[in-house]
Amino acid sequence: MPISRRNLLKLAATSAAGSALLAAGCRPERARGGPPNLIFFLSDDQRHDTLGCTGDRLVRTPAIDALAAQGTLFRNAFVTTSICASSRASLLTGVSETRHHYTFNTPPLARRFADASYPALLKRAGYRTACIGKFGVQLQDEAQNGFLDFYDPRDLPIEKAGTDGQRHHNDEINTDHALAFLRDVDPAQPFLLALNFSAAHAQDDDRARQYHPTTWAKDLYADVHFPPPKLGADYFESQPEFLKHSLNRERWGWRWDTPEKYQRNLRDYYRMVSGLDHQVGLVMAELRRLGLLDNSVIVYASDNGCYLGDRGFADKWTHYEESLRVPLIVADQRAPTPGARVVDALALNLDVPATLLDLAGIAAPAQYQGRSLLPLMRGAAPADWRHDFLCQHTMNGAAIPKWIGVRDERYVYARYFEQQPVFEFLHDLHSDPTEFRNLAGDAGHAGVLATLRARCDALKAEWS
Repeated sequence: MPISRRNLLKLAATSAAGSALLAAGCRPERARGGPPNLIFFLSDDQRHDTLGCTGDRLVRTPAIDALAAQGTLFRNAFVTTSICASSRASLLTGVSETRHHYTFNTPPLARRFADASYPALLKRAGYRTACIGKFGVQLQDEAQNGFLDFYDPRDLPIEKAGTDGQRHHNDEINTDHALAFLRDVDPAQPFLLALNFSAAHAQDDDRARQYHPTTWAKDLYADVHFPPPKLGADYFESQPEFLKHSLNRERWGWRWDTPEKYQRNLRDYYRMVSGLDHQVGLVMAELRRLGLLDNSVIVYASDNGCYLGDRGFADKWTHYEESLRVPLIVADQRAPTPGARVVDALALNLDVPATLLDLAGIAAPAQYQGRSLLPLMRGAAPADWRHDFLCQHTMNGAAIPKWIGVRDERYVYARYFEQQPVFEFLHDLHSDPTEFRNLAGDAGHAGVLATLRARCDALKAEWS
């Protein structure tokens, strides 16, 4: 898949300038201690526990595990809305859906949010900015063309025909273009590279094969027999009828409803995760080869979680942990003695933009609802750090029930407000970490339920 002519010309011009400098023996270098390069890896539909560093003993993710070993792993990282359009808008703008109002089937993201997005502010501060792969957000006036020096979007289908007549995986194309970008950067200018993978999203319209790994990963896990979901048929039978007949259940039938399909699709899902880990490794190796790594900060995250047959569901959207919780790692390669740190404080997708700006020495706009994670990375949690957050899914979509709720360090509350009557969930994560029991109707938890109802309404008003 060729780079667009406009972007190819940009790369060619930069390459020519860089070659001239090298020929003259004056390759520019940035002053030590200057703004760091920022590399943001974003996976798609990856649940929090599908990395070696987050506890999965089957998956092979050495490159991402190495980032966790060199940096900070946020063990309790969440998205505020578990769907790619809304979550990616939050990752771009630092505000939640209650404020940016963007998801599928809505007007484009308003210009005032795009203009205050972290790439826009980085560009104004002198960064060269690139976004490669799935962008996933429609902006008013196509504003990204004004703040991205290199905009190379690529979404489903996950395999595309190349100029060589062969089909190529999106992530292989994305990584090739990212490596080309890195080879043409000016070492004297800081850069942002946002590399957005297609893995591990399903190819929904391919019912015969839902998950498509890269060529490199296609033979992995051939000898692995995956254990069944911890929460299976018994859990599904406990669900209300509107979830039993939701799109979560319909897509479960596409992927997970027989032992054979479960093994085949989970094997391919793991291959996709290992494939994107391989792509991360290629980028890290190139940063090191080019002498760019020592002044770089690496962020790894996912846009939302994903059900892998758990609870009798597929995909995301609902209030359960598998849907809302995501991997999040920040590895500052400038640290004199890099080392692993695990943080248990609640971190959100909203925090990523503020963190990237803070790393570059730029103050986050007042409208941002997220906060910089740097104090947590340095072992100094602010006294006023959050203990809960608002979460929701309010997209107009067939068979995806709308809800709003609040998750704190012990409880999860969710209100499916379009049901008649309104249906509520309350889970105690201390006594029931699998969220198996719904305590909303339990008289002994009436006080907790009332408190969380009120807190949900207060957060909605505050965040709007």
